[in-house]
Amino acid sequence: MNEWVYFLHAPREDFIATMTDEEREVWGRHVAWVTALFEEGSIVVVGPTLGPTNTGICVFEAEDEAAAQAVVAADPAVVSGIGRGEVRPFRMLYLRGRD
Repeated sequence: MNEWVYFLHAPREDFIATMTDEEREVWGRHVAWVTALFEEGSIVVVGPTLGPTNTGICVFEAEDEAAAQAVVAADPAVVSGIGRGEVRPFRMLYLRGRD
């Protein structure tokens, strides 16, 4: 299994503080989707950056680039067009508690 880093770019600065009702509903579906991936074991770490630039960061495992791109393409935030996804190959060198 290979590791990938997924950046979810919000549509504007201070997105977390300025979400519309529609965006909040989409983000609720995004969180449920992320939670399911985490619970199935493919996500290593996930969370948003804070401050004025709210970028989501997710390190996850997928077999190859096509599979990684499919994960990103299935994110409700990307499907809705509110968020913009970017995925890159990632090599985890050190992780506390992981051999």
